[in-house]
Amino acid sequence: MSDLAFVGVDIGTQSLKAIVTDDELRVIGSASVGYRPHFPQAGWAEQDPQLWTDALGPAIGRALEQARITPQAVRALGIAGQLDGCIPTDAAGHALAPCIVWMDRRAAREIDDIAADLVRQRAGLVLDASHMAAKIRWFERNDANASRARTWHQPTSYLVERLTGERVFDHGIASTTMLYNVRTRTFDPQLLDAFAIDAARLPRVDEAGNVAGRLHAAGAALAGLSAGTPVAVGTGDDFSNPLGAGVLDPGRLACSLGTAEALGAVSDTPVIDDGALVETHGWFGGRSYISNPGWLSGGAVTWFCDLFSVESPQALSQLAATAPMGSDGVTFLPALSGAMAPRWIANARGTFHGMTAKHGKAELARAVLEGCACAMRDVADRLRSLDVPVQSIRLVGGGARSTLWASIRATIANLPVETSAVTDTSPLGAAALAAQAANGGRLTTPDAGPFSVIEPRAADRAAAEAAYARYRRLFDALAPMYDQP
Repeated sequence: MSDLAFVGVDIGTQSLKAIVTDDELRVIGSASVGYRPHFPQAGWAEQDPQLWTDALGPAIGRALEQARITPQAVRALGIAGQLDGCIPTDAAGHALAPCIVWMDRRAAREIDDIAADLVRQRAGLVLDASHMAAKIRWFERNDANASRARTWHQPTSYLVERLTGERVFDHGIASTTMLYNVRTRTFDPQLLDAFAIDAARLPRVDEAGNVAGRLHAAGAALAGLSAGTPVAVGTGDDFSNPLGAGVLDPGRLACSLGTAEALGAVSDTPVIDDGALVETHGWFGGRSYISNPGWLSGGAVTWFCDLFSVESPQALSQLAATAPMGSDGVTFLPALSGAMAPRWIANARGTFHGMTAKHGKAELARAVLEGCACAMRDVADRLRSLDVPVQSIRLVGGGARSTLWASIRATIANLPVETSAVTDTSPLGAAALAAQAANGGRLTTPDAGPFSVIEPRAADRAAAEAAYARYRRLFDALAPMYDQP
C-alpha cells in the first residue's frame, strides 16, 4: 500500500462524509459526522454552515486513523457537496446567515418577473425557486445581512474559501445558479441583469480538478491536515456521485439514491429540453451533464419508516417484497417536496391512491419504491427522446443497497441496472478531483466496482407497464389541484 493518499469530502444534507484513498483511488478509510437541516417554517429549510466546519476535522481524522495514514501523507483534498444552497459571506469568508438549502421553496415569488424561456435557452435550466439566483434575490429583499455580503456561496465553494481563502465555483456548480450560460461556459450578462445580481459578488469559475488554493493555517486547523496541502476546486454532489461511480462518458443513466434522488447522463454537447423536465450542466472535459435534480426518494423511505413505525429502510424493502409488482393497485406520487417528474410543479404533493380495506403496510411500502422508480423512468425516457444515450442505469447512494428497489427500477424502466458494494460515491468523486489537482490536471476515474447487473424481470413487465400507466394517469388527474393555493 502506498504511503501517500488523497482525501475526499462530501457535504451532505444529513452528514459530512470523508474518505481516504491510496494513490490508485482505492478507499482505505472512511468516516462521517451526522447533523440535520432546520425547518423554521413550512416550505423553508436551512442549515448552519458551522455544522460542516465542525464536522470536517473529526470526519477526516477518523478516516485517516482507519486508513493508518498521517496528515502529512495527504497529497491533496477534494470537496463535493449538496447543490442549490445559498450562503452570504463577509470579507473573511464567514457566513452571515444560515444556508438556504436545496429543498427550500421560500423564493417562489422572486422569479415571478423572470422569463422562463430566457433561463431555459441560456442557462439550460428550469426557472425554479430552488436555484441559487432566486435565493440570492430573496436574501437581498428580505434579509438585512444581504447588504454586507461580499460573496454568494454554495456549500462546496463556502468550505473551499474557509480552507484556502479562494472564492471559486467549478462549471458544474456555476451551471446550477440560473446565471451561467451553458454554451459560453461563463456567467451570462443577460441573466445577471434579469436577476439584478453583481457578478463581482460571485466566485470565479474554474475546472473542478484544478487547484483552488492551498490550506492556510486556519484551514489546516479546520481540516486536521498540513498547511500547504492543495485543495481542488471541487464540485456538487450531483456531479461527484456519477464521477465516483465511474460514469464519465455517455451511455449510462447515473441515479443517486440519497435523501433526494438525483439522476442524469453525460452528453457530448449541450442539450436544451424545451419540455423543461431535464436541465443542462457543465461537465468535466467540456462535456455536458443532462439531469434532473430529483425528488425526496430516500427521504420518502425515511418518512414512511417514521410514519408507519418500520424499523429501517432494509425492513421496508423486506416488507415491500411481500407485495406484488404494481402494489396490488396502490399508486404513490413521490412529491413530498413538490414534483420534479413527470413535470416540475412546486405545489404538487405526495399522494397514495387506490387503497382499499384489504391493503396494508406492505402494499404502501412497495408503492413508495415503485413511485420513485416511475419518476426515474420519466427522466430516462425524456433523455432518450433528446438523443442523450441511455443504455443502462447505474445506482449509487444508500438506496442502491436494496436489491428489491434495483429490480423494481430495472423492470419499470426496462433497462439493466448496475449496483456496487461502493455506494458512497460522492466523496470518492471528490477524491478523484483531489488526485487530478495533485497530478497536474489528469482525471482518473475511480473504480467503484465490481458491479452486479440486475436485468428486468420479464414475468413482471406487464404489471410494471400497468403500474407506470396508473402513475401517469394519477399525476395528470391531480395536476389541476396543484394550481390551487
